[in-house]
Formats: sequence, structure tokens, C-alpha cells
Amino acid sequence: MSFVELRDIVKVYPDGVVALRGVSMEISEGEIHGLLGENGAGKTTLMRILYGEIRPTRGEVFISGRKVSFRGPWDAIKNGISMVYQKFTLVPTFTVLENLYLPLALMEKGTSIDDVRKRAERLLDELNLRVPIDSFVEELPVGVQQRVEILRALLLKSKILILDEPTSVLTPIETKELFRMLKELKKAGITVIFITHKLKEVRELADRITVLRKGMKVGTVNAAEVTESDLARMMVGHEIAVVQRPSPSIGEKILEIRDLWVKDDRGIDAVKGVSLELYEGEILGIAGVQGNGQLELAEAIAGMRRIERGAIFLNGREITNLPARLRYRYGLAYIPDSRSVGLVAEMNLTENSVLTSLSEFIRKGRIKWSNAVRRTSEIVDRFNVVTPSLRVAVRYLSGGNQQRLLVGREITKEPRVLIIAEPTHGLDVAATDFIRKILLDFRDKGKAILLISTDLDEIFQLSDRIAVMYEGRIVGIGRNEEFSPEKIGLLMGGVHAQDISS
Repeated sequence: MSFVELRDIVKVYPDGVVALRGVSMEISEGEIHGLLGENGAGKTTLMRILYGEIRPTRGEVFISGRKVSFRGPWDAIKNGISMVYQKFTLVPTFTVLENLYLPLALMEKGTSIDDVRKRAERLLDELNLRVPIDSFVEELPVGVQQRVEILRALLLKSKILILDEPTSVLTPIETKELFRMLKELKKAGITVIFITHKLKEVRELADRITVLRKGMKVGTVNAAEVTESDLARMMVGHEIAVVQRPSPSIGEKILEIRDLWVKDDRGIDAVKGVSLELYEGEILGIAGVQGNGQLELAEAIAGMRRIERGAIFLNGREITNLPARLRYRYGLAYIPDSRSVGLVAEMNLTENSVLTSLSEFIRKGRIKWSNAVRRTSEIVDRFNVVTPSLRVAVRYLSGGNQQRLLVGREITKEPRVLIIAEPTHGLDVAATDFIRKILLDFRDKGKAILLISTDLDEIFQLSDRIAVMYEGRIVGIGRNEEFSPEKIGLLMGGVHAQDISS
């Protein structure tokens, strides 16, 4: 008998979107079960149904052979199920102990904070984990915050732990520690369901893997018996070629950043004395955990954020204090980390396609829409943007097609320097593969790319040189082959290059 069984789960949302089309799956007690699929395949929807957060349109859920119907997450928690989302639900201004106490005080009347402390310390000792329970959550690294979420679930006596893309914000070292922790939980009889789209990680961690595609189950396989290529084919329905990075042909220095200092939105220094050089025909990858100054660096170079001190030179010309439109005119382009920033959701494809080059399409004070439509058609054709019409609002496009449009808009202008942040975040395997090939082709034309990404696989796959940022500073820089994932992981965690043996 299966520990968890989902039978013929269908979910149709009120707007008519069909998220799940009769999915059935079985999960054994004490196993780590990977749930794999492209963006929009239905992974998170299926687990939100198991967690009681949303109700299925049709289908049944069984726990230990008993049919259950949860009215909400609290019902699921009472039945031993917890879910940890990508965005944590901790109260940042509370201590770890206070965050652990809150749900227990609601679930177990009469529980004191001292009781919670004793139980937490005992559990940490059993799992060989270190969590500073008297520290404020906002002061903790992301990986430790995630441990707090998991610790809270265990204190609630959860026997089924659902993790939604748990490594998306972790360093390689933190990811390794998470995997060690999950394997310890497995030994203790905890069932772990691991939602991901990362092929390498799911094969490393899971016992079995269920693959979803377009709301339907493709199959369940033993992780030890499949390759990453097998899983990719199951996810997308066809073969995915591995992106190859040919050797670069380095040209002249095109972008130079000297001792740059930039503040974040709170007025705190986010970029602290960064100096970098970027050359024609290369991709320089900036690696680091999210929130270490990468976004502020990109915005400062693009002219979207004030520079406190330092200088930026583009092709020998100082652009430190120039407005963004002049930087664009001199050959700079910027693709932000969020499609909601780079595109206007309510505008159609044509309007979005000319947003950053509007002056090219204005004649005698009026927009020449026929020229704009031609440009949009070129982008749609060249970058395989799937759309019913050029007049449709971009909010109706999938995330992958929005990203193709955004990347296509900037690359079609043939800038000399492209700054691009998180180019494939949240995209499926096929869209990720397409975007990465486009960037390599662009580099091979002699263009320069400053790539900012928290995805280490992407950094290694695309970058000719790699720089690592930690707390606003560059803590290591060198050629791709000079780095290993372990070395970058240490740098991302704040260990300086001189302290790392080769």
C-alpha cells in the first residue's frame, strides 16, 4: 500500500485554464520523490492540492490508505503534511525561536516557548544541524532560513515534507548541506517530495522521479536507471541538444568599471568598489547568491541607478553620468532579471518591441507603426516567439515567449555590450536551451555580454570568465576553467580567494 496516493487529479481554474489533466501518482513512505517538469507543467499545483491549499476539480487523495479531503493547509498539517515554498513564510523581525513557537502555540494549546526551545535543540542534535535559535531571521543566510522552515515543519510532527524548488536561492555549499539534511530525514522515516526542474539535482537526490508535462503524468522512474537526457526528453517530448561553448575570440576592451559604489533602495551600500573589464567576444559571468549587489551593479551600468562614486567607460567614452537613452545610443543594452520590469504586460507585442528604441520609429513627431510592425515580425520570426497575433497583450504569452521577445528586442538592435540578468530563470528546458544558444551566437559575433545569474550551471555553461560577488564586492575573478563549483560555492559564501587552496 502506498503512503501517499493521488488518483486522477484534475484542476481547472475559474478562467478555464486546465492545470492538471487526470494525474495519478504514488509515493512510498520514507522515500525522496522528485517531481520534475517544465514551468507550467502542473508540479506546484499538484502539491498545493496535496497540501490542502487548493481543492481539485476532480480526483481523490489518500494518506496511508485513508481518503482525505483537506479544508486548508491547517488540515494538512494536522495530518502530518508540510510544504516549504520558494519564498519563505518566516517573520524576518522575529527570532528563530519565536518563528518556531508561533505555529506550535496555535496547534498545541499550553505549549510554552521554553518547551519549544527544548524540543528544537533536541531535534537539531538528532539531525546534527546548527541553527542559532536566538538570532533574528533577517540576519541569517538564506540556507539557514530554509533550515528553520524545515525545522518548524518537523516540530509540527510532519511525516510528509514538500519542498518547492528548494535550491533556487542556495549556494552550492548550502545545496550540499540541504541534501545531507534531507537524506538524514529519510533515514528518520520522513517522506520528502522535491519539486524541481533541475535534472542533475533530482537525479542526485531522489529515489524515484515522477515527470509531468502540460498537466499530465509522463511516467515515474527510478533515479538510478535514467540519464539527464532521458529526463529532459520526458519533460519536453523530444531530444534536447547540449549547448556547447566554443572558445572565445577576444577583441578589444569595450567596457570598463572603476571603483564603483552604488546604494540600494534603502540607502545602504550595495556595490562597494567594484572594478571590472569586459572585452569584445566574451561573456563575463557574475555569480553570487541573490541580494549581494548584482542587481544594483547591473542597474548602475545601464543608467537606471545613481552612482555614488567611481566611473564607467564604454568604448573609451565615460558614461558614468549619462542618461540611459544615451548609453543605449552608444551601444549598451540591458535585459533585467524580471520580465515584469522589461515588458509592459498590458501593451501588445509591437508596442513592447519598440519600447527601448522608440526614437528609431518616430517620423515628424509620429510613430511609424508600419516600421514598428516589421521590426516586431522580425523578432517573432527570428526568436520563435509563439503568439496568435502581434496585437495581443504580452501578458497572454507564456513566460518563455515573453523572455524570447525581451531578449530578441535587445539583441536585434545589435548593441556592442549586452547586460543580461537571470536570462533563463523560471524557464523550461527548451526555452532555456534556446536563450543560451542565442547568447553564445551573439558573443561569437564579437559582442560583449555581462551575464548576471544565480544559476551556477548557467554561469559555467556560458561564461568565458567568471567573477563572484559577495556583499557588494568582487571576491574572486578568473577564467572559467580556473573555477570549480566547490570553489565558487565557497566564494559565494564569503570565503576569500586567497583562503581557498587550488
